[in-house]
Amino acid sequence: MHAPVALFVYNRPFHTRQTVEALQRNDLARETELVVVSDGPRTPAAAPAVREVRNYVRAIQGFRVVRVVERPTNLGLANSIIDGVTAVVRDRGRVIVLEDDLLTSPHFLRFMNAGLDLYEHDERVIGLHGYMYPLPVQLPETFFLRGADCWGWATWSRGWELFEPDGRKLLDEVRRRRLEGEFDLDGAYPYTRMLSDQVRGRNDSWAIRWHASAFLKGKLTLNSARSLVLNIGTDLSGTHCGSTRAFHVDLADTPIRLERIEVAECHAARDQIQAFHRKRHRSSFAARAVGRILRATKRMASA
Repeated sequence: MHAPVALFVYNRPFHTRQTVEALQRNDLARETELVVVSDGPRTPAAAPAVREVRNYVRAIQGFRVVRVVERPTNLGLANSIIDGVTAVVRDRGRVIVLEDDLLTSPHFLRFMNAGLDLYEHDERVIGLHGYMYPLPVQLPETFFLRGADCWGWATWSRGWELFEPDGRKLLDEVRRRRLEGEFDLDGAYPYTRMLSDQVRGRNDSWAIRWHASAFLKGKLTLNSARSLVLNIGTDLSGTHCGSTRAFHVDLADTPIRLERIEVAECHAARDQIQAFHRKRHRSSFAARAVGRILRATKRMASA
């Protein structure tokens, strides 16, 4: 039996429809159980869009079975995902997880299920991840990275049992073991700051806690060099994503060649991801600087 897909939706009918339609085009869709978890409206103003999403997901077809969980109140993104994933892995032992802004390649489900089967009993592996950055070099077809990620992923009950919801515990351990540099990809990405912000209530990220939980346990996630997921939520519509095209990728148009490989972090992939983030941050800094200069020039001209 294939792993169930847990799809988390809220108030974005346009994104939800695109996500579902892409998933329906997967070659294993009709053999897959789809569990749609719909969070309740946060405010009265959100209620119409939530209702529209629910009307749509109740009518979804193209899967072995569709089960819709409609939350009566708003749990928020993090609590909704934590609760939903916990429920599915408790019942089924494994889960594939998507949010309502993730387009999948037609080969996404096959990769996830094959990987879940291949590494089911390898305690070193915590799960699989479907998104890969637009990197300029060719990497191995599949490879491992330390930690866990959140744009189209899968795990087993044994992996999810390692999830630590207490961000303070995770942050304290990162600092106690003096792992900030390694955790932050040698300064290329501010994971420690993200975790600190979660502890302080500045973000509601379950994903940084999932990554930190896996990272601190020394667990690895299997990735594909050709991306199986495209995030269409980087348009200011999501909870934590701003507006950017830096993460745009072309979806894999042929199946991923999946075979057992050495269970160790791929340093070449880690180095390329570091370089990607450094370049992106430099570009963002330059764009902000140009924007400040243009605004200042405009003010001077109008003075």
